[in-house]
Amino acid sequence: MTETLLALASPVFTVARQAVGALARDCVRLVIDEGVEGLRTMEAQFVASAIGAPGPPGPTLHLDGSEFDFGTDIEVAIGPEGNQYVVFEGSVSGLEIVLGDSEPPRVVLLAEDKLMRLRMTRRMRTYTDVTDADVARQIAQEHGLDADVSADGPRYDVLQQVNQSDLAFLRDRARLLQTDLWCRGRTLHMSDRPARRGEKISLAHGADLLSCRISADLAHQRTEVTVGGYDARAKAVIDEWAGTDAIDAEASPGRTGPKVLERALGASASIRVRDVPNTTAEASAWARAEMLRRARRFVTARGVTRGTPQLSVGSQLSLEFVGAPFEGDGYYVTQVTHTYDNVRGLRTSFEAERATLNEAA
Repeated sequence: MTETLLALASPVFTVARQAVGALARDCVRLVIDEGVEGLRTMEAQFVASAIGAPGPPGPTLHLDGSEFDFGTDIEVAIGPEGNQYVVFEGSVSGLEIVLGDSEPPRVVLLAEDKLMRLRMTRRMRTYTDVTDADVARQIAQEHGLDADVSADGPRYDVLQQVNQSDLAFLRDRARLLQTDLWCRGRTLHMSDRPARRGEKISLAHGADLLSCRISADLAHQRTEVTVGGYDARAKAVIDEWAGTDAIDAEASPGRTGPKVLERALGASASIRVRDVPNTTAEASAWARAEMLRRARRFVTARGVTRGTPQLSVGSQLSLEFVGAPFEGDGYYVTQVTHTYDNVRGLRTSFEAERATLNEAA
């Protein structure tokens, strides 16, 4: 019974701290999407005609500005009554009207979270004597956001933001360290993965987990990553590397990709050339991050659930009845899309990754 209620329960739209029942009543499609790079987005479609609404060419529902307008703060919760989860907080950024042939008109509402302002601000700027955490805090403050930052990285003499939006620049900084970037409410977060304590969730195929495809692939695994450059101040060559110990510290029990690769095909090293470090500390941090990026994606899972409102990026996932090598916990959710329509109800699509395969029996 709980699963049926969850699948059929309409989303709850809250504007200015007041639930707007008409939006829940007329919602025919909802898509909420987020990933590890930040910027949660929403698209909601509402039937724009009803009893008492004259329709085109006259006024239609949901377009008179009484419920929402550009810049309106909006919150969306999904799930059964009494057990709902807020899955979106943001501001209206776009409005559309869809007028089809022999079908009722639909109003489309587009919204983004508070990182929208960072996406829309482009700069040419130089930072001196800063860490990536310092940069994140400064940018958050400039946009009126609080900052919760736990990114562990080197100190840079100079960092340059060259014709990039604030969001694109922070995404680049997060990528170099393999940290997650996201916003909740009015707080900007930039966190190393072990410090992001997402909710623990278990999904079983044949129950909540409707479909799933899980892959273990050696194509991008490496046993070692090297980052090189030249330190002009020290007048010395930079040659730093990271090995399997980078992933061993955070991996769940089992066989990691680098170790399976070495056993199956032999050692394989990679040299990172896209980013050129200026100091040994930078090279060391970037080599470790690149090793983590590759090793974390040894096992990848893509699935669809019956509707899991509590599932979000950063959730710690356990998969059951999915085959012996892939069973168990250790999956880290990297992409989540919640969808609702008036045919199938609520569905949640996700992508997750794990650094290990279970040991053979």
